[in-house]
Amino acid sequence: MLEPAYQADVVVVGAGIAGLSAAHRLTSAGVTTTVLEVAHTVGGRMATEKIDGFRLDRIGQLLPTALPEPHRAPGPAGPALLPFAPGVLLHSEGRHHLAGAPAGARGARSARGALHAVRALASAPRSAPAPRRAVHIPHASGRPAPAPRTRVGAPLGTAVDQARLGAALTRLANTPVERLLARPELPAAQALAVRGLPARTIDGFLRPLLAALLCDPDLTTSSRCADLALRAFAGGRLGLPEGGAEALPELLARTLPPGTVHTGVRVTSVATNAVTTAEHGVIRCRAVLVATDARAAAELLPGLRVPDFHPVTVVHHTTDEPPTTGAALLLDADRGGPVAHTAVVSQVDPSRAPAGRTLVSSTVLGPPPPDVDTAVRIHLSRLYGTPTTRWETLAVHHTPEAVPTMRPPHDLRRPVRLLAGLYVCGDHRDTSTVHGALHSGHRASAAILTDLGSGRPMHAAETVASAQAA
Repeated sequence: MLEPAYQADVVVVGAGIAGLSAAHRLTSAGVTTTVLEVAHTVGGRMATEKIDGFRLDRIGQLLPTALPEPHRAPGPAGPALLPFAPGVLLHSEGRHHLAGAPAGARGARSARGALHAVRALASAPRSAPAPRRAVHIPHASGRPAPAPRTRVGAPLGTAVDQARLGAALTRLANTPVERLLARPELPAAQALAVRGLPARTIDGFLRPLLAALLCDPDLTTSSRCADLALRAFAGGRLGLPEGGAEALPELLARTLPPGTVHTGVRVTSVATNAVTTAEHGVIRCRAVLVATDARAAAELLPGLRVPDFHPVTVVHHTTDEPPTTGAALLLDADRGGPVAHTAVVSQVDPSRAPAGRTLVSSTVLGPPPPDVDTAVRIHLSRLYGTPTTRWETLAVHHTPEAVPTMRPPHDLRRPVRLLAGLYVCGDHRDTSTVHGALHSGHRASAAILTDLGSGRPMHAAETVASAQAA
């Protein structure tokens, strides 16, 4: 397909997962592709910092195991997605409450979520969990704090309320996506209020869960996007990529033909059949795909809408005495501090910490408090029921533009084809999730293949002055 005048059929600007997944589909179809990335590593916001043997995610978005897109990555089995314990642990009124787990998974074993019980396949052996310590332990300020005890479903109201919630999650998991998208669209917080569930169930479970899934503490997200997130949760488990968030983009990059990805290259302008770089001048091509974050895309494509963003701060600690929550995801139903959710991630993925060390990663949504580490330590002491004064802080990662907002009305399929020869993809064109970024890459590559294969005339080379996109 390559003509002598062109150096590549397609140039992809940006080596995040959207651009890399698009490049993989293009190269698999025989289209010569070049990926240019301004950073010296691939992955974009799916970055993992390595400190003293620890692997620390910068954002650490939760990946539902029920979604198919991450498993479409190339390779014999795709990236390993290691699940948390079934359901989630909710901290409310000094206790831990298990919620959202299948009925057969409830009980102390699931609540504690021992590592081997979380990761094992059905045929793998399981051993008995370690006993919990039922003692009073001083928290970060030195005052005694009771170690939280685990109950099943306690903050969700009566037994009838809990059964109603379980039935609603089951129905949601089996509802076709098209039917969810046909529902009236409201901000998620308003939609929850009119769904007929008890206020205690909403405030004690759905609000903290959706805030964690959407990185949106105020639940201003479109109710359709919230329904999709809940549907994915109800249909499977939440998980983390083995080895850190960077594992998925690195896998995508490794499976591309050698020489496809070029890092440390800054693109200064794009045209329908050429890109201009600061380091290598003009690279001619038949089509250009801009696969950067929303703000960088708008700089290359004037007129492209830039959404608002949800800021996310992740605080990583290590300790020699791990909390007893095992591989569970712990949410604060009381909203009694800055931490929205936290987990002993080394129990979920042992590769993220050196042998004998524990990695606790905690996420703060929205603007962080002034002394975020101190505030997080105090809050974690209450959540885990253990002192945190001797915990070592490994890193504090604050990302002001971590996740594009999805306020209603939100178009889940914003156009990826701007002109014949000029395309755009990323989580800002779909849903603001890893799944959305991958799906937008699939949509963009499909549009490129259609245009290249149809014989449509590509536009003459010209710098794009304005990209009119919805």
